[in-house]
Amino acid sequence: MNKKLGRLLQPGMGMYFGVMLAFAVITLCAGKPILALVELGVTAAVFSFYQMRKVHRRRELESFIQSATNTLGTTDGGKTPFPMALVRLGDGNLLWGNKPFTDLSGFEDGLYEQTITDLIPGFTTDWLASGQNEYPGDVTLNRRRYRIYGSTIHADDPQGTLLAALYFSDLTELYQIRDEYVRSRPVVSLILVDNYEELTKNLTESATSTLNARINETITHWAEGYHGLLRRLERNRYLLVFEKRDLQSAIENKFSILEEIHQVTNPSGLTASISFGLGVDGATFEESYDFAALAIEMSLSRGGDQAVIKDRVNFDFYGGRTKEVDHWSKVRSRVTANSLLELVGQSGSVFIMGHRNADLDSVGAAVGVCCLCRKRGKKAHIVLDLEHNASEMLIREIVNVPEYRDVFISGQDALLMCDASSVLIVVDTNRPDQVECRPLLESIPKICVIDHHRRAADYISPVVVNFHEPYASSASELVTELLQYGVEKNDVLPIEAKSLLAGIFLDTKSFNVRTGERTFEAAAFLRRLGAETVEVKKLLQSDFQTTMSRYQIIKSARTYRDEIAIAALNSTTSRPLAAQAADELLNISGFQASFVLYPDGNQVIISARSIGEANVQVILEPLGGGGNAATAGAQVKDSTVKDVLDRLVASIDAYYDN
Repeated sequence: MNKKLGRLLQPGMGMYFGVMLAFAVITLCAGKPILALVELGVTAAVFSFYQMRKVHRRRELESFIQSATNTLGTTDGGKTPFPMALVRLGDGNLLWGNKPFTDLSGFEDGLYEQTITDLIPGFTTDWLASGQNEYPGDVTLNRRRYRIYGSTIHADDPQGTLLAALYFSDLTELYQIRDEYVRSRPVVSLILVDNYEELTKNLTESATSTLNARINETITHWAEGYHGLLRRLERNRYLLVFEKRDLQSAIENKFSILEEIHQVTNPSGLTASISFGLGVDGATFEESYDFAALAIEMSLSRGGDQAVIKDRVNFDFYGGRTKEVDHWSKVRSRVTANSLLELVGQSGSVFIMGHRNADLDSVGAAVGVCCLCRKRGKKAHIVLDLEHNASEMLIREIVNVPEYRDVFISGQDALLMCDASSVLIVVDTNRPDQVECRPLLESIPKICVIDHHRRAADYISPVVVNFHEPYASSASELVTELLQYGVEKNDVLPIEAKSLLAGIFLDTKSFNVRTGERTFEAAAFLRRLGAETVEVKKLLQSDFQTTMSRYQIIKSARTYRDEIAIAALNSTTSRPLAAQAADELLNISGFQASFVLYPDGNQVIISARSIGEANVQVILEPLGGGGNAATAGAQVKDSTVKDVLDRLVASIDAYYDN
């Protein structure tokens, strides 16, 4: 049968008949009418023979297709009841189509060849070549939607032609039902007035009622446009259930409720803000509600004032451009300190780990946690790469202290030492791909996190104790608060106080950015413990060569959007140097944000800083980065500096244009 099929594969004959007619016309013009009539007669005879052969060829093709698809249903006339076509793979030429197909697509088995893409723009047969028998997606023809199935057929001709038999199944009504089902799926969302305590603090009952009425009115008015069910669960928490068909409208409007709620202020002028968590695609209402609760938690951990959508796969973020406002409670610091001390006392080995290429904040926080562990009689180990870090001077001082001579260990040594009773305390990061030793993170069941960066979608989970406050200036500030409630003043060694103050100095740029009342309280506490600011300043000094290299990076920077400095390097440098250059660029008048990019092996590192309205963490999130509004970074693997620069510029444009 395949040999016969090979003989049936003929190219379009239109060109040949056109040439024959052209010769006849030329002959007539040359003054030889008799010869021209002969040529026309021969052309007509050949054309008639071709037409008969075409009919015969079509019948044989139909017979072959019918025999090749004998498992498919047929009508009483022996014909398949749905559209079918035969396509030559490679060039996509249509060789044959049954009557339902020609009626549907307008395909004409005539003189000229047609391709499947002529009839169905964008359609390819790559899925057949990869071994699949169903087209990935649906196709619309004449306002009807079809699912296309196919199989390959080898024609035993000299060219070894490979054909595709395509079968079109009309599933229009089914798709309509499916689409309506998807559009009508419930979206369960929680709305939380995240600074309600601050708004109502010291207000009279009457003023509180007036404020509540304004908040209710604003949220209710916004929710009316989404035809859902809105109910107030608590004084600052609302439940909103609406259909998924309206979700896209909310996204396109950029969740305008986030801005509208800012019009509500209390008598002292404090602006209201909300966190909006939406659960999508849950199998049940309960699962969608759980998704919404996770989204609310994510929003709060990132500073609030934003909407977060949680589906079965990941998180999507909207808003969140405002600076974090300090409103976490000292009660939580005290409770966390007690919980952490209790957990350490009940555990075996204690390991402390920060992020890769540990900086002063990561080391300072780790040393502070060591002090807490020592209070409970546990000797902790700090997992750190002594050869690749950004805190060499501080570490040299720490290891000279008797209590810390063998505290620093490698990740491999920690893996050999840990067991089921061990506890791991992660400081200064909440992302599993940024820790010093990820295998250790995956080996220890009891994990605690102390971090100040805004939570990313791929955060460490589950955790036993989670002290995550994006309002804090640094992880060292958080650990300092834990020390105030967990140990006595004489339990803290001078080197520990110095390390913690160095961490705060680093992340606040010497108390210039991200500082609040709690930051200065922590610094004052450490100063009373013996930390010298002059000694801390020395840890931040760099040598002459490093300083010159930093200014070379600054010299290469270019201005973008009149207020952004971008330095894209073609040669590698160190992370501390890139971070220092990004900081230094903000000392130049007019710059509100800075980005330094450089290659590092098969990846590109980005260091970003901001002292203006630009939230560099939001800008770098599309590139897989993280951090906070003022300080952020990213590592983009398998890319060049030019590609990453293009993506960064696109992300900046999207941030400013939205």
